[in-house]
Amino acid sequence: MNNKTLKGALALAVSLASTQLFAGGFALNEQSISSMGTGYAGRSSSAEDASTVFGNPAGMSRLKKNEVSLGATYLDAKTDIKDASSSQFGANNPGTNKGDMVPGIAVPMGYLVTPIDEHWAFGLGIYAPFGLVTDYEHSFQGNAFGSKSKVSVITVQPTVSYAFNDKVSVGFGPTFNRIDGELDSNVPLGGGASESVKVKGNDNATGFNAGILVQPLDSTRIGVTYHSQVVYHLSGKTHASGLISDTFDGGPQKYDASLDLTTPSSVDFSVTQQLNDDWTLYLGSTYTRWSQLKKITINNDGVS
Repeated sequence: MNNKTLKGALALAVSLASTQLFAGGFALNEQSISSMGTGYAGRSSSAEDASTVFGNPAGMSRLKKNEVSLGATYLDAKTDIKDASSSQFGANNPGTNKGDMVPGIAVPMGYLVTPIDEHWAFGLGIYAPFGLVTDYEHSFQGNAFGSKSKVSVITVQPTVSYAFNDKVSVGFGPTFNRIDGELDSNVPLGGGASESVKVKGNDNATGFNAGILVQPLDSTRIGVTYHSQVVYHLSGKTHASGLISDTFDGGPQKYDASLDLTTPSSVDFSVTQQLNDDWTLYLGSTYTRWSQLKKITINNDGVS
């Protein structure tokens, strides 16, 4: 295998890694402990605690005293890989194909709401709207496509709401978002040799969250919340080590990497209906514009 072929294999390694960065959905619902209790139905119309900063910022006008809401949830998704096969690198490709690829992870959240006067209220929220973690077994058969990945988005949202009267209120908050991502892969090159590729990058970007809350009857609330898309331009490094780098480039190599990514906008509509003193009905629907999340391609300077 000559140097040109080896360089081509490295470019393949980077390409295979990048196509798997967001192969699955990575939107999180875990921004409110109280909303989890109702299965997220009524999230934009209930306005029961300070987590309404995320659910519907217009709902802050319903909170008549200082409110703090803190929480965390532990995500423990189970996957069972078994009886998988691959011919990507030949019928005799070594490796295993079993285990759980999704490790458990904690998702924290925190909110504060402070009424200013009978019309205005201020709120602050910190939460995670998107995230994805996968970690395959060390000898996984498909580790050329990805052996480990981690993408996290943390959002800080200062928010204001205004109540026109007892029936109608609105709210708005800019979002300041930080995204960090890492993707590892290990491409076999034959003869027991391989090339390890790790891509890391991050960016800061802004968006907004806006909502309206209408209470036509004392027992009925209707809410609509819009979460904007956020456009990221990640920059970072691609680290390569193994047969290609060690033999022909004198050791591990580092390349400038970049990635354009848009997290999708969403609209949440819900109704909260108090039936009596004991029963409350929650209805809700969320539309996420996944078409805004286009093909993910990592660009690497110096890899040919």
